[in-house]
Amino acid sequence: MHALRTPDERFAALPDFPFEPCYLEVEAGDGSDSRLRLHYLDEGPRDGEIVLLLHGEPSWSFLYRHMIPVLVAAGKRCIAPDLIGFGRSDKPADRAEYTYARHVEWVREALFDHLDLSGITLVCQDWGGLIGLRLVAEHPDRFARVVVANTGLPTGEAKLTDAFTAWQRFSQETPQFPVGGIVAGGCRTELSPAVVAGYDAPFPDETYKAGARAFPMLVPTRPDDPAGPANRHAWEQLAHFGKPVLTAFSDGDPITAGGHRAFQERVPGATGQPHITITGAGHFLQEDRGPQLATVVAEFIAANPAPDTTGGSTK
Repeated sequence: MHALRTPDERFAALPDFPFEPCYLEVEAGDGSDSRLRLHYLDEGPRDGEIVLLLHGEPSWSFLYRHMIPVLVAAGKRCIAPDLIGFGRSDKPADRAEYTYARHVEWVREALFDHLDLSGITLVCQDWGGLIGLRLVAEHPDRFARVVVANTGLPTGEAKLTDAFTAWQRFSQETPQFPVGGIVAGGCRTELSPAVVAGYDAPFPDETYKAGARAFPMLVPTRPDDPAGPANRHAWEQLAHFGKPVLTAFSDGDPITAGGHRAFQERVPGATGQPHITITGAGHFLQEDRGPQLATVVAEFIAANPAPDTTGGSTK
């Protein structure tokens, strides 16, 4: 598998991003001996409760830079991976190398085989939910709590929003894929040029954007989608998931509007939780209201103590 690696100098002097990079390698999944380098952040006390922060399309762990300090101050250990194809992680150059199943496996291998994380509080948004919620369903013993924010777990049976259909079309037809501009367009607050540049940093040119181009078309939109059976099975498992689940959707995201209802109605662990709507935020609510969302997460953990939520290796 041919993969590109963004030069380190692209990540110099990012605003509000003082975090040290951590790396591990995962199997490429193409039947060869190839391995891919996956980047992640590991911030906070080694013995703190683990908060897993999963980003989506087309962002990277930079998205969580305003949440991590709040959670660390609350005594939490924050793990924020960059999905393969994004951030500092390796980027397979061929779009065909990106599949939903591979993304789930890449994250599973990183979190469980390498870092051996358990007692996890998952915070997931966008594709972070499509991947993370699969892991919750398939490995429920690894998770203590879940915060679902502007995401879903589509099976291909329900019609997706017109906004998502328009996004799919744009992602395939635009000659230039303006990552920083896309993130800015999904926010309710105005991003500075330096922040927009931070989202552009992982992608020196269009050849690095195969994963970003592929992701919109990997979302199940038909009942016969390859990921449909696995996602339907995941919903069956989530229907028995009794650990605490909180929805924290924003009030200004046309892509995932109304998506919170499925979790509140179908997942037992969501019953009785103080579900919240984050106001004044768009699709990327971590960017618009990051400290507020982090506070919500910290309060949710405190209100739902687990017998043993520590775990994982050290750096």
